[in-house]
Amino acid sequence: MTEHFAYLFLGLGNGAVYAALGLALVMTFKSSGVVNFATGAVALYTTYTYGMLRQGELLNPIPGFPSSIELGGELGLVPAVAISLVIAAVLGAVLYLAIFRPMRSAPVVAKAVASIGLMLTIQALLALRLGTSSVPVAPIFEPGTISIGESQVPTDRIWLAVVIVALATVVALAYHFSRFGVATEAAAESEKGAFVTGLSPDRIAISNWALSSVIAGLGGILIAPIVPLSPIAYTMFIVPALAAALVGNFSSMALAVAAGLGIGILQSEGTHFQSLYDWVPDSGVSEAIPLILILVFLVVKGRPLPSRGAIVHQNLGRAPRPKRVLLPSIVVTGVALVAVCLTSGSYRGAIIATFIFAILGLSQVVITGFAGQVSLAQLTLAGAGAFGLSVVNTQLGIPFPFAPILAALMATVIGVVVGLPALRIRGLPFMVVTLALAVFLEAFWFRNPSFNGGIEGANFDAPEIFGVDLGIGAGENYPRISFGLMCLIIVVAAAVGVALLRRSRLGSAMLAVRANERAAAAAGINVSRTKLAAFAIGSFLAGISGTLLAYQQTLATAGSYSVFAGIAIFAVIYTAGITSVSGGLLAGVLAPGALLFVVLDRAFDSGDYYALVSGVLLIVTVMINPDGIAGRIQRAIAARRQPATAAPTGSEAAGPIDESDTAPRVPTSDVPLLAVTGVGVRYGAVAAVSDVSFEVFEGEIVGLIGPNGAGKTTLIDAVSGFAESVGTVTLGGHTLDGVSPHLRSRRGLGRTFQDVELYDDLSVKENVTVGARGDSVEAVLQRLGLRGVADVTVASLSQGQRQLVSVARVLAGNPSVAMLDEPAAGLDSTESRWLGARMRAVRDTGVTMLLVDHDMELVLSVCDRIIVLDLGKVIASGTPDDIRADQEVIRAYLGVPKGAGEPPPSIELTKPGVTS
Repeated sequence: MTEHFAYLFLGLGNGAVYAALGLALVMTFKSSGVVNFATGAVALYTTYTYGMLRQGELLNPIPGFPSSIELGGELGLVPAVAISLVIAAVLGAVLYLAIFRPMRSAPVVAKAVASIGLMLTIQALLALRLGTSSVPVAPIFEPGTISIGESQVPTDRIWLAVVIVALATVVALAYHFSRFGVATEAAAESEKGAFVTGLSPDRIAISNWALSSVIAGLGGILIAPIVPLSPIAYTMFIVPALAAALVGNFSSMALAVAAGLGIGILQSEGTHFQSLYDWVPDSGVSEAIPLILILVFLVVKGRPLPSRGAIVHQNLGRAPRPKRVLLPSIVVTGVALVAVCLTSGSYRGAIIATFIFAILGLSQVVITGFAGQVSLAQLTLAGAGAFGLSVVNTQLGIPFPFAPILAALMATVIGVVVGLPALRIRGLPFMVVTLALAVFLEAFWFRNPSFNGGIEGANFDAPEIFGVDLGIGAGENYPRISFGLMCLIIVVAAAVGVALLRRSRLGSAMLAVRANERAAAAAGINVSRTKLAAFAIGSFLAGISGTLLAYQQTLATAGSYSVFAGIAIFAVIYTAGITSVSGGLLAGVLAPGALLFVVLDRAFDSGDYYALVSGVLLIVTVMINPDGIAGRIQRAIAARRQPATAAPTGSEAAGPIDESDTAPRVPTSDVPLLAVTGVGVRYGAVAAVSDVSFEVFEGEIVGLIGPNGAGKTTLIDAVSGFAESVGTVTLGGHTLDGVSPHLRSRRGLGRTFQDVELYDDLSVKENVTVGARGDSVEAVLQRLGLRGVADVTVASLSQGQRQLVSVARVLAGNPSVAMLDEPAAGLDSTESRWLGARMRAVRDTGVTMLLVDHDMELVLSVCDRIIVLDLGKVIASGTPDDIRADQEVIRAYLGVPKGAGEPPPSIELTKPGVTS
């Protein structure tokens, strides 16, 4: 037992660093909304500065000049620490002002990707200036040990933990009680509110960035005598630090610090288990701790669909729909074929590498560009394919071409497992999961000699089919044309397949999920299945690229599929254009070791600067050009080919108004089409909807109105399955209790959303097609006057047109009942009256409607019956004439208390109300 305690104390050293970095992550997020993946890199820079100051040198980061400046003598501990922390503070402030202040209104994921670019930049800069070898640092704490049983534990670990915990306590107390801490909390809650109260969010953020950089740098300095100072080791501290910050929900400093210490202790105990038990893997146990913690915390906390008001917005750029596939494929294939045949040596090898990395780029396009799941593990999945090839080929005896296919399927299985957390988490947390998984797989499999990894790598047979050698060759034949042609055929097939995927219904569904999961589910899309399909396709492509890369190198080695190599490839793909097929192919050209790399290295000897340039370009791309290089080229070509034309406004697209058929309909059946019985929704102690019951009959338009906070939208969320509720919902005689939202949509219960929630990356026609049943798209577009804007991206439409598109999307699904939540919001009076006429025309085609709207003129003119909610309860139900004269309704809308005198006998409720 005492041995376990000894290992627990040994883990305090690393745990203290994780705690310091986790604390820094919380501080930057609270002040600026940035999850700074570069926190470990900032600590690395600060620590290198400290280490060189102790040797009498000042680190000079500017390329082209000497890497250090001589100071004339070594500095002592205190001045070296003080100067290093001042530099860390300045560095933090400069990084915020230069990168993240211009991005303050950007989505959290976009900021995180920019911080990944910053991490790559700092690491590449230090490697370029100082190399990658470890630098020894003199002890800071007095060397000593304490005895725990028969074990001796160095006291420096304990002192390190004490210092970090004391520092965290001081910072937490200062934030809690000081005016600066209160101002930070206020600015985090509301930037506008901070301005109104005289606070400067920029000054607050600068101060927090400077202070968080100091804390991260101090953690790095204190651990330097314990952990050898090297770029890779220090930058990888970010994974457990992110796990610690996630446990603290990026808001609690105490929880983040405690989690960081706990992770370090558990990792140390895991190392101890490796020496005690044979069944424990030789490596990967320490890396598994953050991954397991992240998964457990996020999956338990996550939700299958985002709640109302919690939609994850991303800034990944547009994903254009390829209009032509055959001709570009023929042209590009011809050019590539000539290039393979006419080149030799390193240039042919670079072209082959271009093909291989283009396939990897296409895998990233499918998972991230189409489905919106930002993955940092694509090269790791390629490594799973490469090492899986060795297993399938050498251990199972399966030859080419079946071996690489089965290996890619192994990567597919792993990729789908990676995608499982995405069913409950999304956005930034999923990025953290993929990064932690990449770290784990590299240590657990690729570098583990117990499996088919390790230093020597994994072997396999060269590809051969029907006696034809398709291997890369050796000597004068390296690289052989046959291998290049094989890679060319595969990349062309992959590119055509991804292009056709983008044009398919599944591709549109992926983009719908990427844009808005709630709206996708309401359109009948199985969000979970769509995500997993994206992971399966993308992972298979990654696995294929990994097997080809292994064949090219004739050996699968861990270094080729390392975490940092994967992050560097991610940077290249994002810069090239992560949302388009052309971007994925361009990524192959730009990848390290591919065509552009070799050409520039031969011409300018620039290979050493490639990683640095990649990091800088990733930052610039996220900041000013989310579509990437390919997107910019496509926009320029489109602008030349076709002059910009303004889309018709809502009134122009609307067409003539039909004022006929305004009389209420009488139900033709006594059996309700939609029956809501005793439905209630609670949020904690608050009853948003309480015991609501009503019926909707076939062929009716039923209005649902009420004042602000009445619970109208919450009720629709409950009926459509987006809110947990009690009671029973029946459609066409079949209960929908426990049925998921997308299945309710498929059974005939369609809906729109109060805040529209369209797929901004898709055109009008694609938005409508996503949820279509049968061949009704063209008819619906014609019926709602949207044919003139069918090919226009909905992001460029007016608010009125967007409302019409949301209605068209529901109607294209041929619903039995269409629940329309504020469809007239943003429409002028002419458009609103036209919409009412269209609704009556749609009703005549057999669509029953439940209408929520604040436009009382619309509601009273088109509805056959009206249900009135107030404070979550039904207070009236009847014809429009009945509702006009109902005293309870008038009191609810005008706020007249009971007993305050009778209001007028009838009031026209034409004044717009407010939404629920």
